[in-house]
Amino acid sequence: MNKPLILVVEDDKAIRKLITTTLETQGYLYHAAETGEASIFEAVSKQPDVIILDLGLPDMDGVDIIRKVRTWSNTPIIVVSARSEDKDKIDALDAGADDYLTKPFSVDELLARLRVSLRRVRYDSEKLRRNATVFLNGELKIDYAAGSVFMGGKEIHLTPIEYKLLCLLAKNVGKVLTHNFILHEIWGDYSSDVSALRVFMATLRKKIEKSPSRPEYIQTHIGIGYRMLRVNDGNKQGEQE
Repeated sequence: MNKPLILVVEDDKAIRKLITTTLETQGYLYHAAETGEASIFEAVSKQPDVIILDLGLPDMDGVDIIRKVRTWSNTPIIVVSARSEDKDKIDALDAGADDYLTKPFSVDELLARLRVSLRRVRYDSEKLRRNATVFLNGELKIDYAAGSVFMGGKEIHLTPIEYKLLCLLAKNVGKVLTHNFILHEIWGDYSSDVSALRVFMATLRKKIEKSPSRPEYIQTHIGIGYRMLRVNDGNKQGEQE
């Protein structure tokens, strides 16, 4: 099995060394870039499995890099940044980033986020190899052709909005979806507010979660949005924040 290739985009020499050394000790292959221009060249030429990206580069804002990469690639992008404001996280996630780590971060947390992204890469590859009319995740099954949802083999009734929400999360499993992204995808604009979205998400959770207060499938990122976790045999496989 080929070792995953990680592209590290970081202009701070000490942090770049910390990340690349960590990747090397864990058996990952990596390439490093110090500027936005170099990162785009590396992303095109090396085709990495995951990109770890600092937002504060000397020649280009990281959010612009995310937008450029997303014009041709769905490669998972994990942002590592000293910017801790919710707006910065939302801007990066809306541009197409998959995850966001605020500096300073622990090596263990970075590796955990990396494993989640790589699981998504493997899952996406498997999904392309089979007929993607059925989504399976733990005890959850979505039959897209029939428009049906099952939990533990029993069909459950969802409203049209709940079904659209569940399908949107399922088709982006492992990825944080911002409130704005969800509102736009489900309603076509931002006319429905976040409080309405929370109500629909709460009713959806009651139908698919064994314990809505301790969700296994739909994770809340407070002030940001939601993510569907990859579940295996009923055990949570995603990393909590």
